Amino acid sequence: MILIVDDDVAVRASLSLLLKQAGFATTQANGPEEALHAVARQVPQLVLMDMNFSMETTGEDGLQLLGQIKQRCPAVPVILITGWGSINLAVEGLKGGAADFITKPWNNDALLQSVKTALELAKPSAETSFEKLTRKQLDDQYDFSMIVGEDPGLLQVLRNIGQISATDASVLIEGDSGTGKELIAEAIHKNSHRRKAPFVKVNLGGISASLFESEMFGHRRGAFTDAKTDRVGRFEMANKGTIFLDEIGELDMGSQVKLLRVLQDRTYEVLGDSRSRNLDIRVICATNRNLQEMVAEGKFREDLYYRINLITVKLPALRERAQDIPRLVQHFVNNLKVTYHKQALQVSNKALKWLREQPLPGNIRELKNLVERTVLVSGKSLLDVEDFQNQLQGGSRKLDEKLLPSVGAMTLDELEANMIKKSMAYYSNNVSKVAKALGVSRGSLYRRLEKFNIPYDAAE
Repeated sequence: MILIVDDDVAVRASLSLLLKQAGFATTQANGPEEALHAVARQVPQLVLMDMNFSMETTGEDGLQLLGQIKQRCPAVPVILITGWGSINLAVEGLKGGAADFITKPWNNDALLQSVKTALELAKPSAETSFEKLTRKQLDDQYDFSMIVGEDPGLLQVLRNIGQISATDASVLIEGDSGTGKELIAEAIHKNSHRRKAPFVKVNLGGISASLFESEMFGHRRGAFTDAKTDRVGRFEMANKGTIFLDEIGELDMGSQVKLLRVLQDRTYEVLGDSRSRNLDIRVICATNRNLQEMVAEGKFREDLYYRINLITVKLPALRERAQDIPRLVQHFVNNLKVTYHKQALQVSNKALKWLREQPLPGNIRELKNLVERTVLVSGKSLLDVEDFQNQLQGGSRKLDEKLLPSVGAMTLDELEANMIKKSMAYYSNNVSKVAKALGVSRGSLYRRLEKFNIPYDAAE
């Protein structure tokens, strides 16, 4: 049974009809007092409640009711209903334990998806010993074929994504660069009911603010000067499936607002076409940045942060799962045997032990590149410690301390700006080459060029 709490009888009737048509039993309350009596009579499966029940519209009465409901039945999910202009109030509600929030006027499909997701996540796990499942048992239940490893930290991640895959919950994947965030996102998709629909990957760090709408929503021919043909946006490509938004921490504030609108309403408009289009989509985001710190610094919208991280998955760095390094090396070698037709390719036990002890700050990506580089350069069938040492030393870029300014002589921003200026001069303003040399995306480099007022008109 779903409890609907709103002082507007028309809203209650509309929600009740929508939910009943979707197969849910409902009951209604016109305010906090009735709602608490209803909860006392029968604990609901879910509460769908407005935030304002007085003329002041501050939402304090709604927050108070939320606290009372969560105190009496903490396991019951609560979805808040609020106006678009009161999203800050909804964020306060999420901090107070709400499962999600919906803005008025709501999109019926988006609301039903939110209800179904909240109910699914609130279900107790059918597998009582789920936390103890081994890698083999997990592989029997799910398709994790792309993910290598048996470290306890990784297994916990796999258990978590196994549980959430069946839902449409938005997921935020956190972890250092090279830890395999894209593989985890794809695993969530492959084990969901959307597995036969598209899985669309978007690197937000590589999309400039001026191109964001065209890339994400598409455009009609003639929508702007260079729009010579129609373009299908990434959201339309991913409709009915999953969209993976990588490097979400790189998104500028203006684009964050546009993204929030789409994620909230599940509708969008193609540039040059005023007709709104509905979206049926699951959203998975990833970042190697600390979004909570960015929220505190005013660099990332708090409402967007809470919209994308209904579930957070934290990936361990490779140094935290060193026991998996030999398995990963063997996995890469097996693939290279096929790629380079070297069936006799092997790695010595000494080399595996040595690799396990390396810091590898680039994580799995660095290890993969190191193995492939060693195979190609050494030309040997049996790879030993020295072969990897040569490539690790040759491939890493070590800073000479004598070349660095003394401590206190320069701020980090000044050091960064100076390095970018030197790189731009060295590569004759070729943005692609500079971005590659500095190890950042083109989008990230453009933002830094604008931040430090470095001219780049002559680039490319």
